[in-house]
Amino acid sequence: MSNSKINATYPIDILRGDYPDPSIVRVGQDYYMTHSSFMYAPGLLVWHSRNLTDWVPLCHALRTYVGDVWAPDLVYVNGLFYIYFPDNGTNYVIYAEKAEGPWSDPIDLRVDGIDPGHLLAPDGQRYLYVNYGRAVSLAPDGLSVTGDLQTVYKGWPIPEDWVVEGMALESPKLLVRGDYYYLICAQGGTAGPATTHMAVAARSKHPLGPWENSPYNPLVHTWSKEERWWSKGHGTLIDTPDGKWYFVYHAYEKDYYTLGRQTLLSPIEWTEDGWPIVSQDTDGEMKPVKGNTPELSDDFQGAALGWQWRFYKELDPERYVAGGGILKLKAKGDSPADSGPLVVIPPNRAYEAEVEIKVGPEAEAGLVLFYNDRCYAGICFTEHEISRMRRGTKGYPVQGLGCRLHLKLRNDHHTVTMFYSTDGIGWNRHPSSIEASGYNHNTFGEFIGLRLGIYAAGNGEAEFSRFRYRRIEEVKSTTPI
Repeated sequence: MSNSKINATYPIDILRGDYPDPSIVRVGQDYYMTHSSFMYAPGLLVWHSRNLTDWVPLCHALRTYVGDVWAPDLVYVNGLFYIYFPDNGTNYVIYAEKAEGPWSDPIDLRVDGIDPGHLLAPDGQRYLYVNYGRAVSLAPDGLSVTGDLQTVYKGWPIPEDWVVEGMALESPKLLVRGDYYYLICAQGGTAGPATTHMAVAARSKHPLGPWENSPYNPLVHTWSKEERWWSKGHGTLIDTPDGKWYFVYHAYEKDYYTLGRQTLLSPIEWTEDGWPIVSQDTDGEMKPVKGNTPELSDDFQGAALGWQWRFYKELDPERYVAGGGILKLKAKGDSPADSGPLVVIPPNRAYEAEVEIKVGPEAEAGLVLFYNDRCYAGICFTEHEISRMRRGTKGYPVQGLGCRLHLKLRNDHHTVTMFYSTDGIGWNRHPSSIEASGYNHNTFGEFIGLRLGIYAAGNGEAEFSRFRYRRIEEVKSTTPI
């Protein structure tokens, strides 16, 4: 691997923002990766890279809204790509000949559990593993199960004095190397205290065990809340064409639960007795490394929505029309909570966004920081008034300035200020500001990050144009992004 960033201090934040539960596969010289998409659609965004550090979005593999999609597994078997993912109390699979699609419709495997992990054994038998150390055999085409779930692994015994949320045996990811099957799992709980999460390794000479735990466990773990990365865990081992190994996993950034779990990369060594360990001479350092931050701004010139946009709890193509510099969005509901907001994933600790909006006479529209339908903040307006939103409640109205406004939202390290303008040049600051550090999973659940979006509520429609996102430069920081 020739990219210079591979020689930088690890871990590297290869995808900043809310990109948790990474699943990665290599096909020749190409790497592909996907993540949890939760209650947003289109879902299962597939990324491509040639060097493990620079990633380009390819497509959304899941083009319909099916529910709350957690912890997928992306694999390549016999010339086809597959993504296994849990939702609605079952597990589904989709497949495609090319990573960029088209992908099939979801197929219900009718098997319980979350965090599926696929294994192709050397004899051609396929298996699906899920949480709590359970496994089931798959048909040769990988599109149905051929047995019942059975418990095959009990996990690594977490020391009693460790500060964790619980056992939470999840995220089975498997590979075959030499004479062994290797099983990498997450344990300890996903969020909670900074020292909760971890990844552990086990191996066996049979795909269903018995499993021997690594004497070097955990593979990754946050030992102190003073570290830069909190709740490290849930990852996949990946090799390079020239035989190097890496671990791709997720973590929260210290003091920034609002950004969600970000995708990290650390180098792996194999011990003489055949166990994976993170290279101890480089992991944990805090040398600044700039993360991968694809462009989020949008001029709405094309008829299709950009890769960065996702709807909350729906995907209704009848609700929007894009093109010619304008996104027309039909109004729905009474607030961001039930309007199906359209959101992007901010990758930065400090940023600004602005957009020009025109509302109909019975519509309300706004620029919002959206966590879930119970928790959001931002600025909105109708023809008659301009208001701020905080913790899901609208208040502090000021006199309206008509049906067309420019709105701006600045999130400066959790301090949120909002602005409005009639021309996009002279700005008025709304008198009510917000502190948003608590807009995260440990307060409101659901394991997601705080997203940035637009919405239209009421009746009629709203028109959006010139959506702009920019990072606020950090002048003094030991770990700049």
